Amino acid sequence: MSVSPLRALGLFAPVVFIAQAAQADLSAQDVWSDWKDYMGSTGYAVTASEAQSGKTLTVSDIQMTMNVEGETMALGLGAIDFVENGDGTVNVVLPAAFPMEFDITADGESMKGKLIYRHDGTPMVVSGDMSKMTYDYKAATASFSLDGLEIDGASVPADVAAFTMTLTDLANTTVMEIGEQRAYSQTLTTSGLDYTFMFKDPESDDSGTFTGALTDLNFDGTMVVPTVEDPTDIAALMKAGLAYDADITFGGGNTSINGVDGSDNFALQTTSQGGKANIQVSPAGFGYDFTQTDATVNVMGSQIPFPIALSMAELGMNMTMPLMKSEEEQDFALGLALRDFSVPEMLWGLIDPTGELPHDPATLVLDLTGKGKLAFDLTDEAQVAALDAGEAAPGELNALNLNELLLSVAGAELTGSGAFTFDNSDLESFDGMPAPEGEANLKLVGANGLIDKLIGMGLISEDDAMGARMMMGMFTVSAGDDVVTSKIEVNEEGHVLANGQRLK
Repeated sequence: MSVSPLRALGLFAPVVFIAQAAQADLSAQDVWSDWKDYMGSTGYAVTASEAQSGKTLTVSDIQMTMNVEGETMALGLGAIDFVENGDGTVNVVLPAAFPMEFDITADGESMKGKLIYRHDGTPMVVSGDMSKMTYDYKAATASFSLDGLEIDGASVPADVAAFTMTLTDLANTTVMEIGEQRAYSQTLTTSGLDYTFMFKDPESDDSGTFTGALTDLNFDGTMVVPTVEDPTDIAALMKAGLAYDADITFGGGNTSINGVDGSDNFALQTTSQGGKANIQVSPAGFGYDFTQTDATVNVMGSQIPFPIALSMAELGMNMTMPLMKSEEEQDFALGLALRDFSVPEMLWGLIDPTGELPHDPATLVLDLTGKGKLAFDLTDEAQVAALDAGEAAPGELNALNLNELLLSVAGAELTGSGAFTFDNSDLESFDGMPAPEGEANLKLVGANGLIDKLIGMGLISEDDAMGARMMMGMFTVSAGDDVVTSKIEVNEEGHVLANGQRLK
């Protein structure tokens, strides 16, 4: 089953209200009408039965459907009461066990089932006016659980597939602004989030279980949804200014994965002492930045000779990339940080039983930025298909900067930085690649000492070592005791030089 990730987000747009939900008079009908408008703005057709009794509007048999290029998504909600409080605010009351039925059909396959939202019954309070509504919601505990699943018409028993997610001390505030475009900001905190997902193949012993937990989870996000003729057209939304920005932090977390595949088994456990992430999507591009601290990974399995335990002081990844076609240069970035990465002594013992090498933690840091031009819209499926078919060019690379390179392992350390620009009108000088111009500066410490130790351990031969040293001699110059440097240049004539010596 293949459903576009951005479209799939629309399936759960109603859940935004359930997990969240300026003072002026609001009526129950005002709030429900805005809910319908919001669902419509995400591409759903909405139907429901409405019954007014005094200050309470009861909405039942809520059905929302979306059909995009043959893929259909439907969501049915249980009854909801909208109760006017008499002070200009409205309570949105969900039953303690609130059902949400889903039905998805894509690529000729279907999946339907029911999620149950359980909470302590605390109402969501809506205040403001028709131009700006604030939803406040708190729950001591709240949970989602799978209650029935059907795939291609066949019922899936609870012992074959199950899912639960529980939030503790949940507090959420969402401010919805309604104008020519819809914008909302949301803050959510929870002292704990726990989840469990399991599946089992009914025709074999194959199975998998995923469990995890996060503590002190904080979410702070904003989103702008412009008005377009077809709200399911992601390309049109992006061109009109669709924007999303979210910051996530957590105090600690753990994950456990256990799987069985025939006679093989596998287990993975991870922990961390905290982390943070930022996600951005807008016409300017996509951005992702994630950092986790004091992380551990433990792996074992029937195909692994002994348990493996890894740890790292920091794991970080970041990426920035354009999404829309542009005649102007666009920024991109890619980064990876793996600091103080340690492996168990048992593993060191396999490759270094006599302790010849320093067993200090390793570090890898890579920080790249640059500029380019994207020649197609990544959000446009037709343009992506044309690129895959070789009917369009992806774009241009204009500049690439190596802001930092650091690799430290087994007593040796490589560092470097550099910057290059690229001439896209010259695709001949470098065999189809845009002609570069710029320089990179590298420094290598401890390489000869490491090579000597590897020879003594029998991991490399004298001949292999000689070849490696000859290569270093060609591209580096000595800068001290077991310290070499290298300056790699590409000039405007297309000459490639290493430390002033021409190589091309």
